[in-house]
Amino acid sequence: MAKESEIKTCKLSDLKKGQSGRVVSMNNENKALRRRLLDMGITKGVVIHIKKISPLGDPIDIELRDYELCIRKADMKEIEVEVIDE
Repeated sequence: MAKESEIKTCKLSDLKKGQSGRVVSMNNENKALRRRLLDMGITKGVVIHIKKISPLGDPIDIELRDYELCIRKADMKEIEVEVIDE
């Protein structure tokens, strides 16, 4: 288990292809978008793996809860994650 000082957090949109992160918080003021993200399984504590990034950088293919999902980079900027070293 990592010590508190070693835990690195960033926005989900900052992760690179092949990196993973555990959702810490969602800072989204748009309630409809927040509900949609929750319905898709993006909840606190879930591990998200960056699978593919489109050639122009948007959208991004992520894997979570044993399925893949494409999500816009703008929506990913509202999700704070703890970086998981692999």
